[in-house]
Formats: sequence, structure tokens, C-alpha cells
Amino acid sequence: MKPLTEPEIRAAFVNCTKGEASRLNVPRDLAERPWDDLDFLGWRDPQAPDRAYLVAELDGRPVAVALRASSAAAWQARRSICSLCVTPHSGGVSLLVAPRAGKAGKQGNSVGAYMCADLACSLYVRGKKEVGTKFHESLTVEEKVHRTVTNLAAFVAKVTE
Repeated sequence: MKPLTEPEIRAAFVNCTKGEASRLNVPRDLAERPWDDLDFLGWRDPQAPDRAYLVAELDGRPVAVALRASSAAAWQARRSICSLCVTPHSGGVSLLVAPRAGKAGKQGNSVGAYMCADLACSLYVRGKKEVGTKFHESLTVEEKVHRTVTNLAAFVAKVTE
């Protein structure tokens, strides 16, 4: 993923207003992020533990999605597999819900998926961040990356359709 600036990230949100995007907390360490190892930028809001955000590069442009957990307790440990990167966790997958873009979102429609609670899917897939439990896959790292990007694009498509 190419490095992004704060203004690029804020302008990329598809499921919140410009005002909401201008007020959300963007990571302060953008320059230190491992951009070469990221398929998307994901972070949780340190001031609001039920909020999370992700920015993916789709069709050559950044697309950002605001996410929400149903409650602070929803961030707590659940033994499951991330639907994006298919990494098994013994305590780090959460159901994250994104309001749909446009009129559907204003009517309260949303899309949810079980994701790595820390949104570090790219690092798990590349072996840069470890999880306690692993299962053997015959896929190469490149194939795992492709699967993650495909799953992410499908999720974002559901948010924007």
C-alpha cells in the first residue's frame, strides 16, 4: 500500500459525513507505519474503544470505512477466525459493523464481519505479527495476501453498494 497522509485518509471515508471524518482520530504515527507490508491501514480509536477504521486502496484510490463494535465488551476475546485474513485467534476477533454508504446507511442499514480486533491482518498474513494458534495452509504468502485483499474488497463493496 502506498503511504497516505491524514488529509487523504479523511477524504476517503465513504460511510460517514465530512464533518464526522474531520473529527475522527487518525493515527499520529503514519510516517512510521510499515506501508510496504500493509494491504490496508486499520486502527482502533484509542479514545473510543467501540470505534475502528480501515482504509484500503481499491481501483487505485483510497477508500475508508468507519466501523463500530456493538459495545466495548464486543472487543473482548472471542475464539474465532478473521473473515478477512482467515487467521485463527484464541482471543482477538471481533464483530465489526459498518454503516452502509449513502441513503441505506442513513436508514440504519449496516454490514458486519468478524475481523482481527487490532486490524493487523496484513502483518498476520506475512508472519510479521504472531498469533498463539496457527493452522497449516498450503497457500503461499502472496496467495494469502491476495485472499485478504479479495475479502476486504468484497466487504467494502457491500458497504458501498
